[in-house]
Amino acid sequence: MTDLLAVDLLPEGLATTTLLLVLLAGLAAGFIDAVVGGGGLVQLPALLLVPGISPVEALATNKLGSIAGTTTSAVTYYRRVRPDLRTALPMAAIALVGSFAGASVAALLPAAVFKPVIVVALIGIGAFTILRPALGGVTALRHSGRRHHGTAAGIGAVIGFYDGILGPGTGSFLVFATVSLLGYAFLEASAKAKIVNCATNLGALLFFVPHGSVYWGLGLLLGVANMVGGYLGARTATARGSGFIRVAFLVVVTALIARVGWDVWQENLQPLLD
Repeated sequence: MTDLLAVDLLPEGLATTTLLLVLLAGLAAGFIDAVVGGGGLVQLPALLLVPGISPVEALATNKLGSIAGTTTSAVTYYRRVRPDLRTALPMAAIALVGSFAGASVAALLPAAVFKPVIVVALIGIGAFTILRPALGGVTALRHSGRRHHGTAAGIGAVIGFYDGILGPGTGSFLVFATVSLLGYAFLEASAKAKIVNCATNLGALLFFVPHGSVYWGLGLLLGVANMVGGYLGARTATARGSGFIRVAFLVVVTALIARVGWDVWQENLQPLLD
């Protein structure tokens, strides 16, 4: 209870220029997240530039900013695409539980444990998407009934857990899994991914908020930036369609491979050569 009452609005020593840089990153992250996911690639590293912020505080504040953007883009997608909520809502509920579980171990296990696996997974996803040019062009569901909903639940649980424990690339993983395992087109997959991503952000926050890990002032300002970016991104994606989203998806996956791969090099491989 003491942690909950100890509310911090902004980190000490946060300069105006750094704050503006973080908010610009939040705007870009909201746009990228709305199109295809992967906004954490921009927003989380920007938050880690803030003096004195710990990785857990950065992750928690990132979730507060992100939930505003994902909610905005989810509403925009729903109005324009009308995704099937019979799949999206149960998937989101399971993802919320998975995200809470992931957040509960985020402070116990270093991100370095997961990053090599993430790089390999991203390379596989990028290669698969390039080699299958027709993937995600149109909706052709692979399963029906219980098998469809069971697969959706499995996606929600696994990716929800990942989002709680680490986060960057969650939207991209959701889009790819919904396209490749369920058979949705990229546009419908992005619409569903936003609904599920709202739930994963909420699940992580349900853990982080009582532990006093969120900088509320910074998170709410980030939320405004994310909302603007999310609205613009969702409108762009729904106007341009699945082809545009597929190209954006490959660009973001490539950037994620480069960013996380660089972390793996610095944390695991470079020390062995020094």
